[in-house]
Amino acid sequence: MLALLPLLRTRWGRRAGSLGAVVRPGAAGAGAGPRGAMSLYRTEARGPPRSPGFRLFFKNEAGHYISPFHDIPLKVDSIEENGIPTKRARNGEYENLFNMVVEIPRWTNAKMEIATEEPLNPIKPDIKDGKLRYVANIFPHKGYIWNYGALPQTWEDPRRKDKSTDCCGDDDPIDVCEIGSKVLSRGEVIRVKILGVLALIDQGETDWKLIAINVNDPEASKFHDIEDVKKYKPGYLEATLNWFRLYKVPDGKPENQFAFNGEFKSKAFALEVIKSTHECWKALLMKKCDGGAINWYHLHQMKKVMKKSMCGTFLASDGNI
Repeated sequence: MLALLPLLRTRWGRRAGSLGAVVRPGAAGAGAGPRGAMSLYRTEARGPPRSPGFRLFFKNEAGHYISPFHDIPLKVDSIEENGIPTKRARNGEYENLFNMVVEIPRWTNAKMEIATEEPLNPIKPDIKDGKLRYVANIFPHKGYIWNYGALPQTWEDPRRKDKSTDCCGDDDPIDVCEIGSKVLSRGEVIRVKILGVLALIDQGETDWKLIAINVNDPEASKFHDIEDVKKYKPGYLEATLNWFRLYKVPDGKPENQFAFNGEFKSKAFALEVIKSTHECWKALLMKKCDGGAINWYHLHQMKKVMKKSMCGTFLASDGNI
Protein backbone atom coordinates (compact mmCIF):
# COMPACT_ATOMS: atom_id res chain seq x y z
CA MET A 1 0.00 0.00 0.00
CA LEU A 2 2.73 2.47 0.96
CA ALA A 3 4.47 1.72 -2.32
CA LEU A 4 1.63 3.57 -4.04
CA LEU A 5 2.22 6.83 -2.20
CA PRO A 6 5.07 8.17 -4.38
CA LEU A 7 2.94 7.54 -7.47
CA LEU A 8 -0.10 9.19 -5.93
CA ARG A 9 1.99 12.16 -4.85
CA THR A 10 2.91 12.73 -8.49
CA ARG A 11 -0.60 11.89 -9.64
CA TRP A 12 0.79 8.67 -11.17
CA GLY A 13 3.29 10.75 -13.13
CA ARG A 14 0.74 11.87 -15.72
CA ARG A 15 -1.58 14.82 -16.13
CA ALA A 16 -5.32 14.30 -16.18
CA GLY A 17 -5.40 15.51 -19.77
CA SER A 18 -3.58 12.37 -20.94
CA LEU A 19 -6.18 9.91 -19.78
CA GLY A 20 -6.39 6.78 -21.87
CA ALA A 21 -10.13 6.33 -22.36
CA VAL A 22 -13.17 8.37 -21.47
CA VAL A 23 -16.67 6.95 -21.15
CA ARG A 24 -19.12 9.76 -21.81
CA PRO A 25 -22.88 9.90 -22.15
CA GLY A 26 -23.81 8.92 -25.67
CA ALA A 27 -20.28 7.80 -26.56
CA ALA A 28 -19.86 4.57 -28.46
CA GLY A 29 -20.30 1.75 -26.01
CA ALA A 30 -20.87 4.12 -23.11
CA GLY A 31 -24.52 3.26 -22.68
CA ALA A 32 -27.32 5.75 -22.41
CA GLY A 33 -27.87 4.88 -18.74
CA PRO A 34 -30.45 6.63 -16.62
CA ARG A 35 -28.17 8.92 -14.66
CA GLY A 36 -25.73 11.38 -16.19
CA ALA A 37 -23.58 11.63 -13.08
CA MET A 38 -22.66 7.96 -13.42
CA SER A 39 -21.81 8.24 -17.10
CA LEU A 40 -18.23 9.43 -16.86
CA TYR A 41 -15.27 7.22 -15.96
CA ARG A 42 -11.74 7.60 -17.22
CA THR A 43 -8.84 5.22 -17.53
CA GLU A 44 -5.12 5.89 -17.29
CA ALA A 45 -2.59 3.42 -18.68
CA ARG A 46 0.69 2.81 -16.85
CA GLY A 47 3.57 0.69 -18.12
CA PRO A 48 4.32 -0.59 -21.63
CA PRO A 49 1.39 -2.23 -23.43
CA ARG A 50 1.62 -6.01 -23.85
CA SER A 51 4.02 -6.27 -20.91
CA PRO A 52 3.66 -7.82 -17.43
CA GLY A 53 3.91 -4.34 -15.89
CA PHE A 54 1.00 -2.84 -17.78
CA ARG A 55 -1.83 -1.47 -15.61
CA LEU A 56 -5.02 0.39 -16.48
CA PHE A 57 -6.18 2.60 -13.60
CA PHE A 58 -9.62 4.18 -13.23
CA LYS A 59 -10.76 7.69 -12.31
CA ASN A 60 -14.23 9.02 -11.64
CA GLU A 61 -15.59 12.23 -13.15
CA ALA A 62 -14.20 14.27 -10.25
CA GLY A 63 -10.70 13.07 -11.18
CA HIS A 64 -10.27 10.81 -8.16
CA TYR A 65 -8.52 7.48 -8.60
CA ILE A 66 -11.02 4.71 -7.87
CA SER A 67 -11.26 0.95 -7.77
CA PRO A 68 -13.34 -0.61 -10.56
CA PHE A 69 -13.92 -3.50 -8.16
CA HIS A 70 -15.14 -1.52 -5.14
CA ASP A 71 -16.04 2.06 -6.13
CA ILE A 72 -18.13 1.70 -9.27
CA PRO A 73 -21.71 0.91 -8.21
CA LEU A 74 -23.21 -2.45 -9.13
CA LYS A 75 -26.64 -1.05 -9.97
CA VAL A 76 -27.39 1.83 -12.31
CA ASP A 77 -29.20 4.62 -10.48
CA SER A 78 -32.83 4.93 -11.50
CA ILE A 79 -33.16 8.68 -11.02
CA GLU A 80 -31.96 11.59 -13.14
CA GLU A 81 -29.98 14.34 -11.45
CA ASN A 82 -33.02 16.62 -11.47
CA GLY A 83 -34.98 14.01 -9.51
CA ILE A 84 -37.35 13.07 -12.33
CA PRO A 85 -37.62 9.29 -12.86
CA THR A 86 -36.45 8.20 -16.27
CA LYS A 87 -38.52 6.24 -18.75
CA ARG A 88 -36.69 3.08 -17.73
CA ALA A 89 -37.36 3.80 -14.06
CA ARG A 90 -41.04 4.40 -14.68
CA ASN A 91 -41.56 1.09 -16.46
CA GLY A 92 -39.45 -0.87 -13.98
CA GLU A 93 -36.75 -1.79 -16.48
CA TYR A 94 -34.04 -0.15 -14.34
CA GLU A 95 -34.27 -3.08 -11.93
CA ASN A 96 -32.27 -5.00 -14.51
CA LEU A 97 -29.65 -2.32 -15.25
CA PHE A 98 -26.11 -2.94 -14.05
CA ASN A 99 -22.69 -1.40 -14.58
CA MET A 100 -20.18 -3.59 -16.39
CA VAL A 101 -16.42 -3.05 -16.53
CA VAL A 102 -15.01 -4.19 -19.89
CA GLU A 103 -11.76 -6.09 -19.41
CA ILE A 104 -11.40 -7.75 -22.84
CA PRO A 105 -12.81 -6.43 -26.15
CA ARG A 106 -14.43 -8.90 -28.54
CA TRP A 107 -12.15 -10.67 -31.07
CA THR A 108 -9.00 -10.08 -28.98
CA ASN A 109 -6.89 -12.83 -27.37
CA ALA A 110 -5.01 -11.22 -24.47
CA LYS A 111 -6.31 -12.36 -21.09
CA MET A 112 -6.82 -9.29 -18.92
CA GLU A 113 -8.44 -9.03 -15.52
CA ILE A 114 -9.20 -6.74 -12.61
CA ALA A 115 -6.24 -7.07 -10.23
CA THR A 116 -8.18 -8.01 -7.12
CA GLU A 117 -5.02 -8.33 -5.00
CA GLU A 118 -3.56 -4.90 -5.85
CA PRO A 119 -4.45 -1.47 -4.40
CA LEU A 120 -7.06 0.32 -6.53
CA ASN A 121 -7.55 -2.92 -8.48
CA PRO A 122 -6.43 -1.79 -11.96
CA ILE A 123 -6.90 -3.99 -15.01
CA LYS A 124 -3.76 -6.04 -15.59
CA PRO A 125 -2.54 -8.83 -17.87
CA ASP A 126 -3.07 -12.40 -16.71
CA ILE A 127 0.39 -13.88 -16.10
CA LYS A 128 1.42 -17.52 -15.78
CA ASP A 129 5.01 -18.64 -15.24
CA GLY A 130 6.13 -15.09 -15.93
CA LYS A 131 4.50 -14.97 -19.37
CA LEU A 132 1.49 -13.13 -20.71
CA ARG A 133 -1.51 -15.36 -21.29
CA TYR A 134 -3.55 -15.45 -24.50
CA VAL A 135 -6.59 -17.55 -25.31
CA ALA A 136 -6.35 -19.75 -28.38
CA ASN A 137 -8.65 -19.26 -31.35
CA ILE A 138 -11.50 -21.76 -31.07
CA PHE A 139 -12.50 -22.52 -34.67
CA PRO A 140 -14.12 -20.72 -36.39
CA HIS A 141 -13.77 -17.78 -33.97
CA LYS A 142 -11.02 -15.25 -33.28
CA GLY A 143 -10.30 -14.68 -29.59
CA TYR A 144 -13.14 -13.85 -27.23
CA ILE A 145 -16.52 -13.96 -28.99
CA TRP A 146 -18.12 -11.28 -26.80
CA ASN A 147 -17.01 -8.17 -24.98
CA TYR A 148 -15.86 -9.74 -21.73
CA GLY A 149 -15.72 -8.17 -18.30
CA ALA A 150 -17.17 -8.14 -14.81
CA LEU A 151 -19.82 -6.59 -12.59
CA PRO A 152 -18.33 -4.33 -9.90
CA GLN A 153 -19.14 -4.86 -6.24
CA THR A 154 -19.60 -8.60 -6.69
CA TRP A 155 -17.40 -11.43 -5.46
CA GLU A 156 -17.57 -15.21 -5.80
CA ASP A 157 -16.49 -16.35 -2.35
CA PRO A 158 -14.01 -19.27 -2.62
CA ARG A 159 -14.95 -20.43 0.88
CA ARG A 160 -18.71 -20.43 0.36
CA LYS A 161 -20.37 -23.36 -1.39
CA ASP A 162 -23.05 -22.39 -3.88
CA LYS A 163 -26.26 -24.29 -3.20
CA SER A 164 -27.14 -24.70 -6.87
CA THR A 165 -23.73 -25.89 -8.09
CA ASP A 166 -22.36 -27.51 -4.90
CA CYS A 167 -19.03 -25.78 -5.61
CA CYS A 168 -17.33 -22.77 -4.05
CA GLY A 169 -16.67 -19.53 -5.90
CA ASP A 170 -13.58 -18.63 -7.94
CA ASP A 171 -12.44 -15.61 -5.82
CA ASP A 172 -13.26 -13.01 -8.52
CA PRO A 173 -15.99 -10.55 -9.44
CA ILE A 174 -18.72 -12.21 -11.48
CA ASP A 175 -17.95 -12.43 -15.21
CA VAL A 176 -20.08 -10.93 -17.98
CA CYS A 177 -20.33 -11.81 -21.69
CA GLU A 178 -21.77 -8.76 -23.47
CA ILE A 179 -23.39 -9.84 -26.76
CA GLY A 180 -24.16 -6.49 -28.39
CA SER A 181 -23.15 -5.48 -31.90
CA LYS A 182 -20.31 -3.10 -30.93
CA VAL A 183 -16.70 -3.95 -30.21
CA LEU A 184 -16.02 -2.10 -26.96
CA SER A 185 -12.77 -0.79 -25.50
CA ARG A 186 -10.86 -2.09 -22.50
CA GLY A 187 -11.77 -0.06 -19.43
CA GLU A 188 -15.17 1.11 -20.68
CA VAL A 189 -17.91 1.17 -18.07
CA ILE A 190 -21.23 0.40 -19.74
CA ARG A 191 -24.81 -0.23 -18.66
CA VAL A 192 -26.07 -3.70 -19.40
CA LYS A 193 -29.31 -5.65 -19.20
CA ILE A 194 -28.88 -9.13 -17.76
CA LEU A 195 -30.43 -11.86 -19.91
CA GLY A 196 -29.29 -15.11 -18.32
CA VAL A 197 -26.35 -17.03 -16.89
CA LEU A 198 -24.18 -20.11 -17.51
CA ALA A 199 -22.61 -22.06 -14.64
CA LEU A 200 -19.07 -23.02 -15.65
CA ILE A 201 -17.26 -25.37 -13.26
CA ASP A 202 -13.56 -24.53 -13.54
CA GLN A 203 -11.26 -26.90 -11.66
CA GLY A 204 -13.96 -27.55 -9.10
CA GLU A 205 -14.90 -23.88 -8.65
CA THR A 206 -18.12 -22.12 -9.65
CA ASP A 207 -17.37 -19.53 -12.34
CA TRP A 208 -20.65 -17.87 -13.34
CA LYS A 209 -20.85 -16.36 -16.84
CA LEU A 210 -23.59 -13.77 -17.15
CA ILE A 211 -25.10 -13.12 -20.57
CA ALA A 212 -25.93 -9.44 -21.04
CA ILE A 213 -26.40 -6.72 -23.64
CA ASN A 214 -25.32 -3.09 -23.67
CA VAL A 215 -28.44 -0.94 -23.14
CA ASN A 216 -27.07 1.45 -25.79
CA ASP A 217 -26.93 -1.29 -28.42
CA PRO A 218 -29.22 -0.69 -31.41
CA GLU A 219 -30.93 -4.04 -30.80
CA ALA A 220 -31.12 -3.88 -27.00
CA SER A 221 -34.86 -3.21 -26.95
CA LYS A 222 -35.50 -6.70 -28.39
CA PHE A 223 -33.71 -8.53 -25.59
CA HIS A 224 -35.33 -9.16 -22.21
CA ASP A 225 -34.47 -12.77 -21.27
CA ILE A 226 -32.34 -15.71 -22.38
CA GLU A 227 -35.02 -16.91 -24.81
CA ASP A 228 -34.60 -13.69 -26.80
CA VAL A 229 -30.94 -14.57 -27.40
CA LYS A 230 -32.04 -17.88 -28.89
CA LYS A 231 -34.59 -16.08 -31.06
CA TYR A 232 -32.61 -13.10 -32.33
CA LYS A 233 -29.05 -14.49 -32.24
CA PRO A 234 -29.51 -18.15 -33.20
CA GLY A 235 -26.42 -20.24 -32.51
CA TYR A 236 -24.79 -17.67 -30.22
CA LEU A 237 -25.50 -19.55 -26.99
CA GLU A 238 -24.35 -22.83 -28.53
CA ALA A 239 -21.14 -21.12 -29.66
CA THR A 240 -20.68 -19.67 -26.17
CA LEU A 241 -21.09 -23.07 -24.53
CA ASN A 242 -18.66 -24.65 -26.99
CA TRP A 243 -16.12 -21.84 -26.50
CA PHE A 244 -16.08 -22.21 -22.72
CA ARG A 245 -15.91 -25.99 -23.01
CA LEU A 246 -12.86 -25.98 -25.30
CA TYR A 247 -10.82 -22.83 -24.73
CA LYS A 248 -8.34 -24.48 -22.39
CA VAL A 249 -7.89 -27.64 -24.46
CA PRO A 250 -5.16 -26.14 -26.73
CA ASP A 251 -3.11 -25.61 -23.54
CA GLY A 252 -3.25 -29.33 -22.78
CA LYS A 253 -6.06 -29.12 -20.22
CA PRO A 254 -9.27 -31.16 -20.22
CA GLU A 255 -12.59 -29.80 -21.37
CA ASN A 256 -14.42 -27.61 -18.87
CA GLN A 257 -17.56 -28.86 -17.18
CA PHE A 258 -20.85 -27.13 -16.42
CA ALA A 259 -23.61 -27.27 -13.84
CA PHE A 260 -27.16 -27.92 -15.06
CA ASN A 261 -25.73 -29.94 -18.00
CA GLY A 262 -24.69 -26.70 -19.69
CA GLU A 263 -28.18 -25.19 -19.64
CA PHE A 264 -28.36 -21.40 -19.76
CA LYS A 265 -30.51 -20.22 -16.86
CA SER A 266 -33.05 -17.40 -17.07
CA LYS A 267 -32.77 -13.71 -16.23
CA ALA A 268 -34.60 -14.27 -12.94
CA PHE A 269 -32.10 -16.96 -11.94
CA ALA A 270 -29.19 -14.72 -12.99
CA LEU A 271 -30.47 -11.81 -10.89
CA GLU A 272 -30.49 -14.06 -7.82
CA VAL A 273 -26.89 -15.06 -8.55
CA ILE A 274 -25.90 -11.40 -8.81
CA LYS A 275 -27.69 -10.63 -5.54
CA SER A 276 -25.79 -13.44 -3.81
CA THR A 277 -22.38 -12.34 -5.13
CA HIS A 278 -23.13 -8.75 -4.12
CA GLU A 279 -23.89 -9.91 -0.59
CA CYS A 280 -20.59 -11.79 -0.56
CA TRP A 281 -18.81 -8.60 -1.66
CA LYS A 282 -20.45 -6.62 1.14
CA ALA A 283 -19.39 -9.25 3.67
CA LEU A 284 -15.85 -9.02 2.27
CA LEU A 285 -15.76 -5.24 2.63
CA MET A 286 -17.15 -5.40 6.17
CA LYS A 287 -14.57 -8.07 7.07
CA LYS A 288 -17.28 -10.59 7.92
CA CYS A 289 -15.51 -13.29 5.91
CA ASP A 290 -11.98 -14.32 4.99
CA GLY A 291 -10.99 -12.38 1.89
CA GLY A 292 -7.58 -13.99 1.61
CA ALA A 293 -5.31 -11.84 -0.56
CA ILE A 294 -8.13 -9.61 -1.85
CA ASN A 295 -7.15 -5.94 -1.66
CA TRP A 296 -10.11 -3.81 -0.61
CA TYR A 297 -8.36 -0.44 -0.61
CA HIS A 298 -10.54 1.91 -2.62
CA LEU A 299 -11.27 5.62 -2.73
CA HIS A 300 -12.39 6.13 0.87
CA GLN A 301 -9.90 3.68 2.34
CA MET A 302 -7.09 5.34 0.38
CA LYS A 303 -8.01 8.69 1.92
CA LYS A 304 -7.79 7.24 5.43
CA VAL A 305 -4.43 5.56 4.80
CA MET A 306 -2.88 8.60 3.15
CA LYS A 307 -3.95 10.93 5.94
CA LYS A 308 -2.13 8.64 8.38
CA SER A 309 1.03 8.45 6.27
CA MET A 310 4.10 10.58 6.78
CA CYS A 311 3.23 12.63 3.71
CA GLY A 312 -0.42 12.80 4.70
CA THR A 313 -0.57 16.60 4.87
CA PHE A 314 0.48 16.94 1.24
CA LEU A 315 -1.66 14.10 -0.02
CA ALA A 316 -4.79 15.08 1.86
CA SER A 317 -4.63 18.52 0.31
CA ASP A 318 -4.23 17.19 -3.22
CA GLY A 319 -7.50 17.79 -5.02
CA ASN A 320 -7.14 14.58 -7.04
CA ILE A 321 -7.05 12.28 -4.01
